Amino acid sequence: MIAPREQLELLARGTSTIIPRDELLTKLEERRPLRVKLGVDPTAPDIHLGHTVGLTKLRQFQDLGHHAVLIIGDFTALVGDPSGRSATRPQLTREAVEAAARTYQEQVFKVLDQSRTEVRWNGEWFGRMPFPEVIRLAGQSTVARMLERDDFATRYKEGAPIGVHEFLYPLMQAHDSVEIRADVEIGGTDQTFNILLGRQLQKDAGQSPQVAVILPLLEGTDGVQKMSKSLGNYVGVAEPPAEIFGKVMSISDELMRRWYEVLVPGPSPEQRALLAACDWMGAKKALGCALVARFHGEAAGEAAQRAFEERFQQRHLDAEGLEEVTVALQDGKLWLPGLLAQAQLVKSNSDARRLLKQRGVRIDGKTVDSEAYVCAAGAVLTVEVGKRRAIRVRVA
Repeated sequence: MIAPREQLELLARGTSTIIPRDELLTKLEERRPLRVKLGVDPTAPDIHLGHTVGLTKLRQFQDLGHHAVLIIGDFTALVGDPSGRSATRPQLTREAVEAAARTYQEQVFKVLDQSRTEVRWNGEWFGRMPFPEVIRLAGQSTVARMLERDDFATRYKEGAPIGVHEFLYPLMQAHDSVEIRADVEIGGTDQTFNILLGRQLQKDAGQSPQVAVILPLLEGTDGVQKMSKSLGNYVGVAEPPAEIFGKVMSISDELMRRWYEVLVPGPSPEQRALLAACDWMGAKKALGCALVARFHGEAAGEAAQRAFEERFQQRHLDAEGLEEVTVALQDGKLWLPGLLAQAQLVKSNSDARRLLKQRGVRIDGKTVDSEAYVCAAGAVLTVEVGKRRAIRVRVA
């Protein structure tokens, strides 16, 4: 096993802070596998790169010989994490949570080593917790302490509603640490309060308090706001290789360097050389290739890079290899928003109309900005959306 101080330096890379850092060194000097906790709430069916920041750090702990404990928050998801929220989250049904949890488990093991991961569902303990225990748990903090949180404090000041159940969420996350006797908990900066509350609950339970490894929140492809599906600035783990690679290539050089820091804890010698030489294009390609390889395999990463270079650097588009869809004419016209939405090139008709106005749609190499495109039955069209997606359309 790597020496404790060297481990600490490796683990600190890409973090916002470690609280307290000296306690992590002390735990590492015990030279035993630490129990490292990461909690995820299955609130949607897909995860994106923002979710993988914590998973990547957990995998780093695994690779150093420590024990990963992944908490699937089937009960906390029913409450809804209030962190960073300006309003109460809509409460999910158990059916929706269970459906999302199934896909989460499939996707997280694209990053984690499944054979070395202990998966726990917090319904194991909350599902059988009697109401007197819920009252005891609620008594371990105060309303004043909860209002120290920026999100709660802001909502209280503005007169925005705060559900009593939302106060339970930090306590539930903290209690998870007691149940699994965590040595370390990983979380984003928005989870700092909850993780430190876990330290308090562990002390109250007579346990050694966990160390908080706090990670930065990953900016989305816009380089400004936190990565979010609702903002459309995300890169999904389950997206096609070409889409992942293309989105990486679209980000700024500055953001690319930030992504390296939090998504690639151990850059390869090639990646380090590209960054040291300020070869931002080469470094960006290497990052895109590495991320595609992480989720789809090395061959897919290399193929995505080749396809990008052929299409955008050599201006070559192989129409024969594109996905094909068939559409029917309506009054001799092709309604583009419906076509783009049906082919899953955009999320909705409104997104398609926005792209047309921005002149982001090309047909057979020519930009089109009209919703109604006149063409003949039997035509085969190459339709491109933005800089990354293209399909063949056969007109019936």
